[in-house]
Amino acid sequence: MPRQLPLRRLPREALEALGAGRRAAGPRTRLRSTAAVCTTMSALAATSLITAPSVAEPFSPEPCALQRTEVHHSEGVDTWNAAYPRPSRALDAVMVFLSFPDSQPLTAPAELVTDHFPATTRFFQHASYGRFTLRPHPLRDWIPMPRPSTAYDIRRDWSPRHRAAYLRDAMAAADRHVDFSRYDIVYFVADPDAPGVDSDATKVVNLDTPMRADGTDIRRMVTVFENHPPDRLVLAHETGHVFDLPDLYHRPDDGEGDWDTHVGDWDLMGSQFGLAPDLFGWHKWKLGWLEPRQVACVRGSGPTRLTLEPLGAGPGVAVAGAAGAPAFGLGRGTKLAVVRTGADSALAFEARGPVGNDAAACRAGVLVYRVRSGAESGNGPIQVIDAHPDTEACWEDSVYPPLADAPVALGESFTVPGEGVRVEVEGRTVSGAWTVQVTPG
Repeated sequence: MPRQLPLRRLPREALEALGAGRRAAGPRTRLRSTAAVCTTMSALAATSLITAPSVAEPFSPEPCALQRTEVHHSEGVDTWNAAYPRPSRALDAVMVFLSFPDSQPLTAPAELVTDHFPATTRFFQHASYGRFTLRPHPLRDWIPMPRPSTAYDIRRDWSPRHRAAYLRDAMAAADRHVDFSRYDIVYFVADPDAPGVDSDATKVVNLDTPMRADGTDIRRMVTVFENHPPDRLVLAHETGHVFDLPDLYHRPDDGEGDWDTHVGDWDLMGSQFGLAPDLFGWHKWKLGWLEPRQVACVRGSGPTRLTLEPLGAGPGVAVAGAAGAPAFGLGRGTKLAVVRTGADSALAFEARGPVGNDAAACRAGVLVYRVRSGAESGNGPIQVIDAHPDTEACWEDSVYPPLADAPVALGESFTVPGEGVRVEVEGRTVSGAWTVQVTPG
């Protein structure tokens, strides 16, 4: 389920397009925590040298691969959960458009298709470096549901009884028109103008007992109740759940306050409204989009020097090099450095900036975050660590300005509070990669 829209931070044009039906973000203090961190500026030129072992090839990632646990959408990467389709090949998705007897649709299915495609396919193509293609197969006509939209009590916290009734009716209505055995993913898209449709209710429904249709077990489906036009990248967020990715936002118990305190703008699963919504390198590792040599497991107590490619750099993507001019040729180097900190925890380091899906990123540098494979979806399985806890950035556009300037910038060093792990960002290469030194605690 997507996090809710931070109305207060969207530009006026976006507000007018989306309407006023979403939750306005609660008040946020601008005071910053004075956590015991060590962020120091170092006089490091791009060509400076530090006495440290040279790393020509990344270390094997296996010692840093956290074990997958039983929690919902575990961030473990040692094995793949076979209950979910892995997006390591092209996958086919059927889009079924559902109308209701209490409302005459005001939009055509083709219009709703363009709300989500090709943007969703493009996002995943960039994120996967071309390894995954999502192929939509939309129906041309509305499929009538047997009951009024108001009969299903559609809402964000949907009751199991009403949800089950909706899914049974949707499957029965669609089965006459769809051969479900041909598809890997099912999107049920409701008429956005029906009176009982609530855009906050969009989510992936995982079934304990699969539904059976056309000789195929259907274990999950995406129920789409979006407005027209919808939230940006909302279908990409929901499709991430289909691939076993967790929600990274924090939902306050009282529904008030910030939802984005865990990862801010830095991953689609935290916020589809983020300035830098590309998936974390950890998620790309989990999904099979990074080769083993692209993940460096940093061990021992001494410093290790690495060259990290920008996470968004891939085939055909231009990256600003050290001289500022566009440079190509990146995409197959090291994308992620990891320091294991416990049986189910690790620190991850990756280079982020205005590249690919992150074209609107607020700040560039090396992003540091903590991963916990034992934390379930929505309970902070990933948390970005702020290298600049006393400042914030991009107040007008960021979903959570305190983390918008979280990356360690060029020429800076940062020691992770409570871990003693230190990262120094030494320079940029001609091709635009980042030279860093990581010292475990």
